[in-house]
Amino acid sequence: MEFDPRIFMFAVFGLGLILAVSLEKWLARLWLSLPIVYVAAGYILFSLPLGLPHINPTVDGFDAVALEYVTEFIVIASLAAAGIAIDRPANWKNWRQIWPLLLIAMPLTILAVSLLGWWALGLAPASALLLGAAMAPTDPVLARSVQVGPPGENERHDVRFSLTVEAGLNDGLAFPFTYLAIAAVGMTSLGAWTLEWVALDLIWRIVAGVAMGWIVGRAGAWYVFEREADAKMEDVEEDGDVAKHPKYSTSEGLIVLGTLLLGYGLAEMVEGYGFIAVFVGAVTARQRENRSRYHKLSHHFIDQIEQIVLVAVLFSFGAMLASGVLDALTWPAALVGLALIFVIRPLAGLLAEANCDLPLVGKFAVAFLGVRGMGSIYYLAYGQNHADFEGLDLLWATASFIILVSVVVHGVLAGPLIRHVENKRAHIHEGQDDTIDCLGPDETPLTVEKAKKAL
Repeated sequence: MEFDPRIFMFAVFGLGLILAVSLEKWLARLWLSLPIVYVAAGYILFSLPLGLPHINPTVDGFDAVALEYVTEFIVIASLAAAGIAIDRPANWKNWRQIWPLLLIAMPLTILAVSLLGWWALGLAPASALLLGAAMAPTDPVLARSVQVGPPGENERHDVRFSLTVEAGLNDGLAFPFTYLAIAAVGMTSLGAWTLEWVALDLIWRIVAGVAMGWIVGRAGAWYVFEREADAKMEDVEEDGDVAKHPKYSTSEGLIVLGTLLLGYGLAEMVEGYGFIAVFVGAVTARQRENRSRYHKLSHHFIDQIEQIVLVAVLFSFGAMLASGVLDALTWPAALVGLALIFVIRPLAGLLAEANCDLPLVGKFAVAFLGVRGMGSIYYLAYGQNHADFEGLDLLWATASFIILVSVVVHGVLAGPLIRHVENKRAHIHEGQDDTIDCLGPDETPLTVEKAKKAL
């Protein structure tokens, strides 16, 4: 019987999906993460003489286009899942620790990586800026283990909340700098094009993305919850009493996914940032009927879609590594990658969180756990497909090395670090009264029992 690589890939992908959920829970006990195992499996499989296809965007332009489209969708799904999971009301007070991460840590990261790319790696200014823009956003896909849990848990996790919202917003906020890099290709001086970039790419696209996300989120929530009176009701037990509630099923998730994809498309059509629109839309919809069971079902539905695509992308990243994407890696490039993970991001994050109310260990967790992943691949592929950048092989090698190190380092350390921070916070409040000085998502005091898991 002749070996068919295509059929073999279907079998491997199916096995990967079957094992994903149970393997993720089992690996957590061993200080490992699913991405580590699946990337390694992809690397091993595609290194074997089985005739499997090579995936290398530095060699084949089609691979770059495919990577852009696939990672675009998985980022959309991840942003939707992250937005729906956020229980905390969206206002300036509740989100005050997020803005410094976006306005201080992210620009500092872009600046530092761009300067190192230009000075240490000898990249052209446009290519160095693209590297900085691609490496700046933290990833909502690979950071699943440090994000807030499903909606409705009624617990306050300040570290997880900060990492989730930061990843949800900075994926879209990296776009202005990606556009700046694209515009800078072939430019030798500043001019009218920089003013156009500020007006269109930095201001208008962000405002349009936020506005369209809010509008679509409100419209989607209205469409769902205005139909509650006509929905089939069921008896639900609450604190010993039986109450009537609308009956939902996972099929309702189609409405949420469709609404957020619509928001992404409409935002892009009006020259806004679709990633921002998706996250804002999900958060906006989540604020309506905050305690409804509908949100948990929707999150579960989208989470399943995210995991399906994630398995494929992790295998593909392993295939990229096996196909020689790291061949152009140099020692200076590797040092730049290590500097980003162990120096630049932690220092920028600590500086941004200097006035945050978190204890020092909490600030360090937020600063250090800036996972790099699928969003970086998307931005690099997008830049490659929209301009002729110099040194693409070095860009891909550096980015792939950073993602690989991030997958391993953060995959191993994220779980223990988060648990240490949460246990430390709970220990501080041991022995106090029934409540502590900490508010839950509905702005009511948390009990000590809940605080043991809360940060």
